[in-house]
Amino acid sequence: MTSYTLRAIADHLNAEVKGDDTVEIYRVATLEKAQEGEIAFLANSKYQSQLQGTQASAVLLSPSMAETYTGNAIILNDPYVGFARVAQLLDTTPKAAELIHPTAVIDPSAQLGEGAAIGANAVIGANVVLGENVQIGAGCVVGQDSIIGSGTMLWANVSVYHNVHIGKDCLIHSSSVIGSDGFGYANERGQWIKIPQTGGVRIGDRVEIGACTSIDRGAIDHTEIHHGVIIDNQVQIAHNVIIGENSALAGSSTIAGSVTIGKYCIIGGGCAIAGHLSIADGTHITGATNVTSVIREPGVYSSATVAMENKLWRRNTVRFRQLDELFLRVKQLEKNVKSDD
Repeated sequence: MTSYTLRAIADHLNAEVKGDDTVEIYRVATLEKAQEGEIAFLANSKYQSQLQGTQASAVLLSPSMAETYTGNAIILNDPYVGFARVAQLLDTTPKAAELIHPTAVIDPSAQLGEGAAIGANAVIGANVVLGENVQIGAGCVVGQDSIIGSGTMLWANVSVYHNVHIGKDCLIHSSSVIGSDGFGYANERGQWIKIPQTGGVRIGDRVEIGACTSIDRGAIDHTEIHHGVIIDNQVQIAHNVIIGENSALAGSSTIAGSVTIGKYCIIGGGCAIAGHLSIADGTHITGATNVTSVIREPGVYSSATVAMENKLWRRNTVRFRQLDELFLRVKQLEKNVKSDD
């Protein structure tokens, strides 16, 4: 079991130690459940009551919180970021694959970088290029002419279609599909005519994609996911979507075709964005919001109504349907008042 002294952790975080810096830490934990050898953190003041009673060997604290704490602490401005970095340091997650499993099927034309590992029953297609230390989990498929950058990891049963380029140090979770056909059809007298989706998918560096997420290939040009984007589970990203650097999409969101999402955007869970729209850099869309028009100015946008008792919801739904009629009546009343003046 890997462990680090409190001094080594503080040096890693470029932070200050309060107390015994020789204490050994092997795991992160919550304030409430931490035990000896574990390090906890306090990033939200509503948990401050748990601080003095914690059994943690050390706590990550802001300078103001550390003033009254009598135990061992690492002092830094953002304890939550500190927790994230310590969790990385003490991470025990296994590799998606080690070495090349004898049951893996690898086309002779594929190029494998030094240290690339391929799990059981994975399939690597023609002209695929895998960078150094790529991990391809069991049952994955990487289609022909695709490129996966150094340090990227695919967990089990990820499907990467043809002509998909994935950058360095990406993480893709199980059962996600990258590069499937976009929803492109023409209608001729009631019959659907399929439009071949001949674009690809281009994913930048340090992108993380959750389980069971689908990213469609472009119809002609590419679908693009830029550097540092994080995408949660069960997200649908349609053809020719472009997502700017360091944006985040929470679970079950649906992004329709040809949407452009700017940099540093946050899309809450269960959102739906209609096709051919653009979202300004730095926009925050709260959960379950339906976006049906262009957002040109950054800010926080919402549209979902809160849960309420069913009888009240039914009455409000009827009233909502009457809004246009009410608006017209108010407008007429305003005209009448002006004419009386």
